[in-house]
Amino acid sequence: MKVRINLTIENELLVKAKRYAASKKTSVSELFEDYLNKVVQPSKRKTVLEVLEKLEAPQVDSKRDLNKEFYQERAKKYGF
Repeated sequence: MKVRINLTIENELLVKAKRYAASKKTSVSELFEDYLNKVVQPSKRKTVLEVLEKLEAPQVDSKRDLNKEFYQERAKKYGF
């Protein structure tokens, strides 16, 4: 069942929305309904933190000085 709502927006934004809706052969109401459907649906994409948590920790020899190696590689690359 569809219901009516009242929205208050800037007139210029409404004009742009109507123009955009017309170019897509739809209505402002349908645009807004589609937008709300996307907002309320749970995200199917994983966040960066979720991806990082699943990565294995790198195995690095604790005796290596990674800081020193980094700067040595940079010096070789850029010649300083």
